[in-house]
Amino acid sequence: MSRVLPHPGLTLLLAAVWCALVGSLSANSVLFGVMLGVVIPAVVRPFWPETLVVRSFPRAAGYALLVLWDIAVSNVVVARIVLFLPRSALRPAWVTVPLDLTNAEAITVLAGTITMTPGTVTADVSADGRALLIHCLHAPDPDSVRDDIKSRYEARLKEFME
Repeated sequence: MSRVLPHPGLTLLLAAVWCALVGSLSANSVLFGVMLGVVIPAVVRPFWPETLVVRSFPRAAGYALLVLWDIAVSNVVVARIVLFLPRSALRPAWVTVPLDLTNAEAITVLAGTITMTPGTVTADVSADGRALLIHCLHAPDPDSVRDDIKSRYEARLKEFME
């Protein structure tokens, strides 16, 4: 079964995303979504040798809700910065975040979380995978940004991915 569906969760996710994108739950849409959900993981399987292990789905769901909340709040904060903060008061910064995470998938989720949150972008991962380089649109205190990322995101990821 793992040969046909190497990542069953990804298969379901791809099928659901396809149906959401087309805006239809017709038989054709669902069938094509399932086909995509079977073919894409099978094609990328050689590049993804390990199956993602989520140890606690309630914690993963909590993390997803936290990220969605942070994205909504950050949109408002960035809009305020762009619209009302004088250019001379803007304090962009590069922040290096040392990682306690060792799992490549968890590091990727953390990097993606940072990039999806408006006002920050993950620019690089160190060669040894032990640090992320992040650019912040406005960070008067770069150390607090680093500490916030480690406590808010990395610690939670460790709870259900490592």
